Amino acid sequence: MMTSDLTDATELDEQDCPEGNYAPDSPCFGKAAGRPRAADKAARRAALLHTAGQLFLEKGYSKVSLEMIAREAHVAVRTIYVKFGGKVGLLNAIISDGRASYLAGAADMATDPRPMEDILGDFALRFLELISLPTFCSLHRMVVAEAKTTPELAAAFFEAGPLRTREELNRFFARADIRAQLRAEVRPDTLPVFLLNCLMGDQMSRLLFPSDAMVPKDELRRRAAEGVDLFLRGVKR
Repeated sequence: MMTSDLTDATELDEQDCPEGNYAPDSPCFGKAAGRPRAADKAARRAALLHTAGQLFLEKGYSKVSLEMIAREAHVAVRTIYVKFGGKVGLLNAIISDGRASYLAGAADMATDPRPMEDILGDFALRFLELISLPTFCSLHRMVVAEAKTTPELAAAFFEAGPLRTREELNRFFARADIRAQLRAEVRPDTLPVFLLNCLMGDQMSRLLFPSDAMVPKDELRRRAAEGVDLFLRGVKR
């Protein structure tokens, strides 16, 4: 991660609040009364990340400057540098937050005691819900389009999203009780990628022919069940 204290990421510095600028619609509202509450910090952080994300998707990562983000979000450039380390840190936080929202409330796969099929079924549905979001597809297309000219963008996207998902699956498949149910000749490092490929299906078409329509949850459940079944038919003893 680009910072060790993302919870405090949008706390404004004193220089961000010109004297007297404490109107209710100002990001400095509440500074006069002391340090902002945790809820205020979280709201400001979310607002900054939302603004940055919208600008990235509308204009492209390379065409958005920190000055542009700071102006739209009503914060100082220094604040972004201190709390996120720059544009890459902002993107990392945007992706991490999006991923975390889909994991909220889900059991830890590394310790979940339920049958393997149930655990994978829940994971598959959460994963498909995430990658089917129009905003995710837009983000993915942006990363692919700019990966060659802006390699740090591709690295940040991979590390904050796909890599974490693969690491989560690696921990699950490394469990002794799960490994015992899988064919011994299947290399453990191939399992996460194989599962994700079974679930994603024709992902390239979604990137080439984007749609703003949300996929119905019943359809996502069907795809999740089919993908998990295909995966297990290939790797289960």
